Amino acid sequence: MLDIQLLRKDIAHVAQRLATRGVVLDTARFEALEAERKDIQTRTQDLQARRNTLSKQIGIAKGKGEDVPAAMTEVVGINEQLKILEERLGDIQDELTEILATLPNLPHSSVPEGHGEAENVEVRRIGVPPRFDFPVRDHVDIGERLDLLDFATAAKLASSRFALMRGDLARLHRALTQFMLDTHTQEHGYEEVYVPYLVNADSMRGTGQLPKFEADLFKLHNGMYLIPTAEVPVTNIVRDEIIPGENLPIRLVAHTPCFRSEAGSYGKDTRGMIRQHQFDKVELVQFVRPEDSYDALEELTGHAETVLRKLGLPYRVVALCTGDLGFSAAKTYDLEAWLPGQNTYREISSCSNFEAFQARRMQARFRRDGGKPELLHTLNGSGLAVGRTLVAVLENYQNADGTVTIPEVLRPYMGGMAILKQQEHAQTV
Repeated sequence: MLDIQLLRKDIAHVAQRLATRGVVLDTARFEALEAERKDIQTRTQDLQARRNTLSKQIGIAKGKGEDVPAAMTEVVGINEQLKILEERLGDIQDELTEILATLPNLPHSSVPEGHGEAENVEVRRIGVPPRFDFPVRDHVDIGERLDLLDFATAAKLASSRFALMRGDLARLHRALTQFMLDTHTQEHGYEEVYVPYLVNADSMRGTGQLPKFEADLFKLHNGMYLIPTAEVPVTNIVRDEIIPGENLPIRLVAHTPCFRSEAGSYGKDTRGMIRQHQFDKVELVQFVRPEDSYDALEELTGHAETVLRKLGLPYRVVALCTGDLGFSAAKTYDLEAWLPGQNTYREISSCSNFEAFQARRMQARFRRDGGKPELLHTLNGSGLAVGRTLVAVLENYQNADGTVTIPEVLRPYMGGMAILKQQEHAQTV
């Protein structure tokens, strides 16, 4: 959530920065509400002062045994006016809060301006896409030919946009998860946490999923939500907390399934595992002092890149333009892995600095020595999306005979297995 003082001090600047994101701020409505708020507060103060004066007069008169009906009648009238003003002030505050709740974060000054994905800026490119001397297959063909990836049965069990992995492919998916967790906990200093997969509405509001993106969520009959990302429960760990300054930075990592309705994505990425209702991610979250957050963003992005480097996957880093930023982000880097089956780079991680935007919603603060509580800065990024990483491994390490070479760093997690190939399954009905 934006600081309302920013709008009060320089609404034109806020409107200009939001416009770079394609968001139109109704400045006239905000200023009208602010003017009415100030007027009500002034009138309230005047009425309270008048009531105090009258109360003293009534007290003095009663002490003398005198009646002052006019003064008492005026006090009753003042109380009625104050009640009306209080109710109206509450309505104004609710509307101002609603306006703030729907406004995205302001882009950092270093974010390139642009209207959408086509205007994102490539920062660096690592690795060279492999060249094959045989027809390249995508992950769907590879997995189905090996009889390890089954979308038809998944659709029978649930619906489209789900996958069933079997045998060594399921094991490889698990191996990727373990490899990512070990890398981040043993090499990058993250503490692993296990978090609920269901959260309440306050947690969704805290990280910015509500109210704007409710259509993208799976909501249960009891008002709880399936998490769209581990960002939600992990970041909300510090909601309504004051962290001792000496405890910062805090680095947490969690592996969870993620659930998204993919509202508005009809017809997009319908083939395979790129865009699913259920997928796994290893999520990195950091809580830092405000002055450290942009260094932390570079660090966190580097941590996610380490996984790609170790796996030997070609990728590029892209700075998102203003028009492509996520709702809560002030700056974002996307990591895009090369997918031979699509002959293009596709997002595999998104690393963002939210500055104090989420912390203000959550009232997540820290205290320097002897100082007043301050809003901390929050960051997160995928380290990585497990399903998409599996896709990248299958496609980049495919062989002419339909098998897949397993990256060396994953072989200890696969019992030394070096090749993913067709295998016999237990009989099914």
